[in-house]
Amino acid sequence: MCIRDRARDFMAVLYSFLALLMCLSMIPDLLTHRAFEEEIVTWIALPSPFKPLEIGVLIDPLSIFMANIVAFISFLIMVYSLGYMHGDPGLTRYWFFMDFFIGSMLLLVLSNNFIQMLFGWEGVGLCSYALIGYYYRDEREYWIGGPESKSPLVPPSHCGMKAFVMTAAADTGLLIGIFILFIHAGTFNFLELYRTAPTWLGGMSHGLALLMIIMLLCGPIGKSAQFPLHEWLPEAMAGPAPVSALIHAATMVKAGVYLVARLSPIFHYALWVGGVDAALYFFLIVAWIGGFTAFLAASQACVSLELKKALAYSTISQIGYMMMALGVAGLTPEAFASGYVAGLFHLMSHALFKSSLFLCSGAVIHACGTIYMDRMGGLRRDMPYTYLFMLMGALSLSGIPPFIGFWSKDLILEICLETGQLPLLALGSVTAALTIFYSIRFIALTFHGERREHHGEAHIHEAPPIMWVPYGVLASLTLILGVAGPLLKKTIIEVFYPYLHEFYGIHIAEAHTPLSNTLMALALSLSMLILGGGPAYMIYIRRRPEPSRLVEEHGFLSAIHSFLWNRWYINSIYYGVFVDGFLRVVGAINRILDVNFIDVFHKAVRDAFVWICSALMRFVEVDVIYQINPAVAEGAIALYDRVKRMQTGVLSYNILYIMVTLFVLLLIIIFMGGV
Repeated sequence: MCIRDRARDFMAVLYSFLALLMCLSMIPDLLTHRAFEEEIVTWIALPSPFKPLEIGVLIDPLSIFMANIVAFISFLIMVYSLGYMHGDPGLTRYWFFMDFFIGSMLLLVLSNNFIQMLFGWEGVGLCSYALIGYYYRDEREYWIGGPESKSPLVPPSHCGMKAFVMTAAADTGLLIGIFILFIHAGTFNFLELYRTAPTWLGGMSHGLALLMIIMLLCGPIGKSAQFPLHEWLPEAMAGPAPVSALIHAATMVKAGVYLVARLSPIFHYALWVGGVDAALYFFLIVAWIGGFTAFLAASQACVSLELKKALAYSTISQIGYMMMALGVAGLTPEAFASGYVAGLFHLMSHALFKSSLFLCSGAVIHACGTIYMDRMGGLRRDMPYTYLFMLMGALSLSGIPPFIGFWSKDLILEICLETGQLPLLALGSVTAALTIFYSIRFIALTFHGERREHHGEAHIHEAPPIMWVPYGVLASLTLILGVAGPLLKKTIIEVFYPYLHEFYGIHIAEAHTPLSNTLMALALSLSMLILGGGPAYMIYIRRRPEPSRLVEEHGFLSAIHSFLWNRWYINSIYYGVFVDGFLRVVGAINRILDVNFIDVFHKAVRDAFVWICSALMRFVEVDVIYQINPAVAEGAIALYDRVKRMQTGVLSYNILYIMVTLFVLLLIIIFMGGV
């Protein structure tokens, strides 16, 4: 590698490191409760009664919390990329979009208003399109889906376009919601929207308020891949493994959760202080979409054969947990602070264990040369570090104590129990059982059992330190912070409770959760671990019974497997309606309108012009112009014959012509002057 390439790689990682340093510098203010500052500069002056458009930053516990998660995870992913992407011919393009991705996400979380936030929001979407479709030449080795005998393969360019179209459609809804809000509130500023929430939201009818809330939530639902806009995320696995880790752990999918967290105090204030009942729609939609999505995606992860796709379903599911916590938080005035903290706590723990899992999966796929878990197996002997760290990430994902995922997941179940949301509690509990089931499954299929169809099997070895150190740090943190779980939970509460109370006027209920609720949530969580983990251990570790035989011998299980494998047929319906259906409509329009009307009209216009041109040719060209042309020529010849006789060559005649000409000119001048 030449010096120029080394300098490029070094600078790309350095920029992410500098971003991390800047974000870390804000933590002292966060811990000393001095983290609340807004810097504003006027950007565009608007006519009265609207306030000018402003740009600025909002430094508060939420933005500092998010910025540090983004910067820390992103930096480790960039370091990992040095090894994973080494020698890639498109590395300059890769570094550009990765740094642009990180910068856009930081702009998004630090903005103090909707318009400025949208620049970061759309920047994240643009980068995701470019990085998901990074292998845009669509070499066969980078296609995902399949195996071909079970489902079609999809090229990376298609995957990038699918992500772009679905998130752009969601962003259109978000933009509509923002402008409905602006028309009634007259501002895009988050703090001003909070202070005047009862006024502008109370001035809307329930129908308009519901429409605005749905439109506003389209953006977070699309970006965070929640039902019904979740189908783009499994295909996002077409990008390189570091891209998958960045999208799933630090940037894009977290953007939607962040926006819901940013808007939650606004609607809580309108609902429980301003008495605007329509604000309840916001929390109901968020809670139920989150709860249902968590269950939906977890069920699909249980049958996936692609390693990264199983983790993608897991991301959708865990984001659903976060959304559910933020939604449940607003359903009662007393539970807001604890639900808010539960959602953000799980966001942090998910960022750690999911980024480590994706980076580990990248090392495994890099070594084996296949994306399918059923073609792996027996890797724990060849990749001991990767096995250990991926196991730690899976245990945290499953909510096994003392890993960090246990504390954040249990806190969400406690909030559902505390607020009496038993249906959501049931969804969350079943999802917990499914989570440990598919976690044991992907660990067993990848690392346990006998070696299977490894490509280049003789060359399988542990990833280099430049790759395993980043995901080793992340995996270790899931255990270290998990051991300090109660202290970490207390610290987060001590940061966010005063902030919510002081700056948003949120009523803080008793910090002490009833022991009965804690014990019930713990018992429920442990029972779900046994319910999901026991069968997974027997089927995939002990292989009793053999998984394939189990499905084949039981028709009911085979039907369920087929239903889940086909993604609840949601993806098929979307393609049938929005892709194939659109093409059928276009074909029908072509047949009915183009062929039977427009083509006929064009032919009639063409024939009419041909007839007119023919008529002009006959009556004008032939009968008139063709007759005039000879006469004009003969007249010109006759005039020439007569005029040439005047040119005799005699000097006296020439002088006479000159005198006559001068006399005529003089008369003209005199006449014109007199006029």
